[in-house]
This record gives sequence, C-alpha cells and structure tokens, in this order.
Amino acid sequence: MIRHIPRSEAELSALIARQHQMAAPLVIEGGGSSGISAGIGGEILSTTGLSGVVEYQPGELTLIAQAGTPLAEIEALLSQSDQCLAFEPPDLRHVLGTMAAEPTIGGVVAVNSSGPRRLLSGACRDHILGIRMVDGRGRILRNGGRVMKNVTGLDLSRLLAGSHGTLAVLTEVAIRTLPRAPVSLTLAVSDLAPTAAQALIAKALATPWEVSAAVFHRGRVCLRLEGPGPQVALRRAKLLHLLGCEVEELEGDASRTLWRGFRDLEMFADHTLPLWRLQVRARDGVAIAQRLAEHGEVLTDWGGGLIWYQGAADAALIRSLAPSARLIRRAGLTSARFPTEAEGLSRLSAGLRQVFDPAGIFNQGLMGGSMGAADAD
Repeated sequence: MIRHIPRSEAELSALIARQHQMAAPLVIEGGGSSGISAGIGGEILSTTGLSGVVEYQPGELTLIAQAGTPLAEIEALLSQSDQCLAFEPPDLRHVLGTMAAEPTIGGVVAVNSSGPRRLLSGACRDHILGIRMVDGRGRILRNGGRVMKNVTGLDLSRLLAGSHGTLAVLTEVAIRTLPRAPVSLTLAVSDLAPTAAQALIAKALATPWEVSAAVFHRGRVCLRLEGPGPQVALRRAKLLHLLGCEVEELEGDASRTLWRGFRDLEMFADHTLPLWRLQVRARDGVAIAQRLAEHGEVLTDWGGGLIWYQGAADAALIRSLAPSARLIRRAGLTSARFPTEAEGLSRLSAGLRQVFDPAGIFNQGLMGGSMGAADAD
C-alpha cells in the first residue's frame, strides 16, 4: 500500500492536485487511531508529517497547531497553564484495537470528537476558531481567524468538523481553550430503572447548577460538577436537596478516573462484539436504550442524547430505532459504517462534495458521498 506523508502544506497541495488530475483516490488519515480507513480503496495520505504547535497564547485562550500534531502533545502543553480542551475528546484506541496509533488534533476535528462535557461546553466544532485546508483540487483555503475577535464570515470549520476527511484535508486548526476546572465532584444514584434514571437526569439538567456531564450505565446515574471549590460546594448542596435521595459522592481523582472511563468507553473493550454510536433525542433515549439492552450492554451519555451500544443486535433493528446510528467497531459485521441518507440530504451532501472534491478522490465510499450529517452534534 502506497503511503504519502507530506512535510509541508505546499507539498500536500501538489500531491492532491496530481491525484485530482488522475482521479486517483486517497485514503485520508491522521494518526490512524480511529481505524476508520480500513476497507477504503486508494493510496494512504497521512497528515502526521504536518506536526507542531504554531502558536499558543494562554492569556487569549487560543492554540494554533498543525493538523498532524499528536493530541497528547497538545494536552500536555495546555496542562502546563492549567488549561484544557473543553470538549473532552475521547481516546478510543483500546476499544478499536489501535493502541499503536497516535490520535492527532486534525483527526479530532475531522470526526468532531466530543466527550461527556459536550453536554455543557458544546462539541468540538463549537471551539474551532479557524482552519487551513487543502480541497480536492489541491487549492489551499483558509477560513475563520486565529483569535476569537477575528472570527467572521461563513464558518466552514463547522462543515469540516464531522466530515471525516470527505471534503478536504485539514492542515492547521485554531482552537479555543479553557481553564481546567480545579474541582471535580460526582453525584451518583444507583439501582434506578431507565425511566426513573432519565427523569432524575432531566430534573438535574433543568436547574441552573451547571451539571457538566450526565451518564446512565448499569442502573446508575452519574452527574458531574466542575469548577472552583466554593461554587461546586454550593451547587452540590442545591442538587442534593433537589434529588432528595441517597447519593454516593466521588471527589478529586476518584471522580476524574470515573469520567475518564466513561469518556474512553472502557467498559466496551470486548473486541468480539460490534460497537454502535446512536445520537437520539433525549426524550426518545429511554425507549431505544431499553430495546437495545435486550441484546447487549448500553451506556447513555449527554443527558440521554447519545447512546453507546455493544452487542449482536441486527443492524437493521438498530437503524430502525435510530436512523443516524453509526458502526464504530465492526467485529466482523459487514453493515455500512454510516447510515443511508434521506434523498434531500443526500442531494445536499453530493452538492458539497462536488464543490470541495469534484473528482471524488477523498475517502471514497466512507460516508456514501455524504458530508457528515450523522455527526451533526
């Protein structure tokens, strides 16, 4: 398999322009940690040669990095200034069997990777200030700004985030950072039926007490509070009074470890079973999760709006329950990773592909010609 690793944006542009002229397909990947490129035809184009932090201004809460920069390198740099990526990108390598790979910031943006804190802080795409990219003709394009006050005009970053490399190849991203919360506290309520669990979560999320994450797994609801100590203490007291039931509390490292496990799906490491991601309306989540629980293990995140399912249920059943369901780990399943789009949405997606990649050379067949509608979180 031919693998291209361009070392500059200009080299990348020239390579894509040649492939465009020949209508020769390319498999776009960052560090390869998602494993999503397996089974796609074409020569591999890796962005790992475009690596390094371009600029970091802690006082401005902004970071600019080349797309192939390892995520671990960025998180280590941010931690030195007690800052973080607020959207809490998951590390699913152990779930996908790609531990030898290295997640990159460009890959994070390309798949719109967003963890439990998406509930309060928004998705990855909500924190992108600007991007540089190369489209399917080899044109170098720039959109957005490098600091928050300079972000104007049509926001293409929201379009590229979640497009899985089907529209353009990211070369640089500017991202908003946030201070790291000094205190993490989890309130957990056990032995709940799904309906009771969703009612409890809805009650907590309807308050002004800034629950930063809400998960239901194996009969247990976990609610996370983060922030300065006095604020967390006040919000804790208010929520305990509201819940009015027996609550287990986890603080500090115990709380952070728990949420790292939820973020990285540590409970779904059985590689013999398929793993699915279902984005649903929170009000529908209980019924869908109950149906899926008959065939395997379920975790609901984002207050009920995201369901993770590991099990052997038929793909047709899963997509009848949630048309946007995406297959994350195949485990031998031959079903398409992404769902079939409705006719109107399919036409829109095809039109976007025609504008950005008219020869259709990027990640052919990965999303059925779509631009990521299933990832509109």
